[in-house]
Amino acid sequence: MLDDSDLPPLQSLVVFEASARLLSFTAAARELGTTQPAVSQQIRGLEESLGVTLFDRIYRGVVLTDAGYVLLKTTQSSLRDLRDVLQKIKQKPKTQRITVATDFAFAAFWLMPRLPEFRRLHKDIDIRIQTSQSEVDLVSLEADVAILFGGGQYQGYYSEKLLPEVVYPVCSPKLFSEFSGFNSLADLVSAPLLKLNADMGQQWVDWEQLFQLNDSLWQPSESVMEFDNYTLLVQAAISGQGVGLGWSPLLDDYIQNGVLVSLPHFTVESDNGYYIVLSKQHAPSAAVSDFLEWLRT
Repeated sequence: MLDDSDLPPLQSLVVFEASARLLSFTAAARELGTTQPAVSQQIRGLEESLGVTLFDRIYRGVVLTDAGYVLLKTTQSSLRDLRDVLQKIKQKPKTQRITVATDFAFAAFWLMPRLPEFRRLHKDIDIRIQTSQSEVDLVSLEADVAILFGGGQYQGYYSEKLLPEVVYPVCSPKLFSEFSGFNSLADLVSAPLLKLNADMGQQWVDWEQLFQLNDSLWQPSESVMEFDNYTLLVQAAISGQGVGLGWSPLLDDYIQNGVLVSLPHFTVESDNGYYIVLSKQHAPSAAVSDFLEWLRT
């Protein structure tokens, strides 16, 4: 019984099929773009490896033996199946790839949890995500789409608001209980506050703005922990280390699942938000258009 290592090379079977179909080594050589001696050598090697005679040589050519006839039928069927599969692979649409630039918070809390749905709808589109915690330089950015937080003014670029800025304090269920539900801003003043550093989040609503927009004479206490990364701030809030500011809908899933508790009576809004930003110099590709349509739904 033959094992995988005993199987003849594919090229030998291709030469055999042509020779058996045409019943001529010379005609097979002409069809395959090689020489008659090369075909004869391939057939001789195939017969030696199988230990059988596949052709009877006659004066004007060759005829198949019984073994050769059986092998021809199987070889033709197998080569036909192989050609069909290769043709289908070649005809398969090439995977399209788009690059999306955004910040860590949007990527981690909004985009990544939703991407499986986009991949389910568009299996032929791959997404590459570029993240940055600092301000994005649109000029040097090599991205098809940017999703940026700000006021929407990006000179030379088209922008469209995707999500408004809606902010409220969030904390762990345990801390919420310890402070009896944070019924007033006075309760927040006495609580440990978590702060995103100004140089990393200067356009975002901060604690001072939240107190001002709630018409409070109270001032927030000094933050017990400051962060350069919003993801770390959220993890600190989840672990009960303090109260942080939550952006809707970035943290909606955490709140709905009971991982965090929101304080909606202190909610504030601003004119800022997350914007879809596109170059005006290039029309979006079909893949980018599909991604934008999905974002808007």
